[in-house]
Amino acid sequence: MDYFSEIDLAKLRDRYPIGQAFLDRYSGMSRDELFSLQNERFLELVATGWTVPFYAKRWKESGLEPGDIRSLDDITKLPTYSKDDLMASVEEFPPLGDFTTLSNFAPEARPPFVFQTTSGTTGRPQPLIYGPTTRETQNRLLARIYQMQGLNCADVLHSVYGHGTVNGGHYIRESVVHWLGAQFVSGGTGIETRSAKQVELMRDYQTTAVVGFGDYIAKLAHVAREAGLEPGRDIPVRLISGHLGSETAEGMSALWGGAEVYDWYGVGDTGAIAGQGPDHGAMHIMEDGQYVELLDVDTYAPLPAGEMGDLVCTCLYSTDVFPIIRFNTHDVTRIVTTENGLGLPFRQMEGFLGRSDNMVKLRGINIYPQGIGSILSSGFEETTGEYYCEVTRQDHREEMTVHVEASSQDADLTAAMEAMLQTRLGVQISVQLCPPGSTAAVTQLESRQKPIRMVKS
Repeated sequence: MDYFSEIDLAKLRDRYPIGQAFLDRYSGMSRDELFSLQNERFLELVATGWTVPFYAKRWKESGLEPGDIRSLDDITKLPTYSKDDLMASVEEFPPLGDFTTLSNFAPEARPPFVFQTTSGTTGRPQPLIYGPTTRETQNRLLARIYQMQGLNCADVLHSVYGHGTVNGGHYIRESVVHWLGAQFVSGGTGIETRSAKQVELMRDYQTTAVVGFGDYIAKLAHVAREAGLEPGRDIPVRLISGHLGSETAEGMSALWGGAEVYDWYGVGDTGAIAGQGPDHGAMHIMEDGQYVELLDVDTYAPLPAGEMGDLVCTCLYSTDVFPIIRFNTHDVTRIVTTENGLGLPFRQMEGFLGRSDNMVKLRGINIYPQGIGSILSSGFEETTGEYYCEVTRQDHREEMTVHVEASSQDADLTAAMEAMLQTRLGVQISVQLCPPGSTAAVTQLESRQKPIRMVKS
């Protein structure tokens, strides 16, 4: 079957506009109008969900029957699920699980779909399955965010997202090539293309924009300087869009000669959920396509704006092959309470603050290892931004030591870092300084999309 024949392109463009058409559609829209649009799409999605064994079984076990969900206001009646539930489905119904509509078709009549996997950061890689309309909607939502941030068809865009079976690099390439039109250079990870070669490519093709995970983008700036190249001059990068991790926007901009720096957020299943716009503020949630809830990480109770919790996402457009309805990402963030600076009806959120399944409880305080790097990087110019947290058990309680790369291993610097962590987090955490480059064997910065930030010993 023809992939593109499965997509109503006119409907797709109308439902999920990008560029100026996006701003024209939603600027000034009321929250009530937005809810009406979300509600219509949600009910379409739930109808598809009832045709999928994974959902039908879980919903019936929760005491629900078709027709019980009459509005988006009823969404909390539906149980959440996580990657663990999907992997259990794969174990029971190999190799793709029972969470798609594919089992409703004879093999010769099965609709086209895109197959990728997660990176396996927290365990065995999860299969990711996208129907054509879902895939191109996700591509358009990311292209929308990129355009909000200033990327355009004149850019030479260097991507350091991974390829292979991992979704990241393929998703970014499709979004850029299908809907943005920029010249796309697929550098990939340091394993796919050596860092020194990536810097050469960026110089030769005069890269103007870089996308990927902030940790590796920062490393490339250091590699460029080691090769005698000055970021911003020899490599004319004007814009960086990625996932900043331990880097601050200011620090990343300085590394790349004053480039504009933007953050965005999404996961493999859902694609782009939110991204910064030209206001450089909190991330705008793409609420015409993504319905976001925040739940308490312990009780799973809904949280008000301003509270930090697990992000749960429902993709309102995923009605073709794999419906995504109340997926608990276990990524931790918060909804901000300020008004939308672009006049959009969309709520806004902070970026990725950590993972609840990597959370460490120290003396009753929840500590997220992914957030520690940004605290230290923003407070101490001696750091390279690279670190990992080592958790040990001593005297029947957990203790944490942060191994931090820094240009100095001075005892006073160690003490200052420990004092800052004590002040910011409210608990004692030890710091061990180490030379630049020495944490790479543990973090696997060159080979992983998301570096390892916590080890237990």
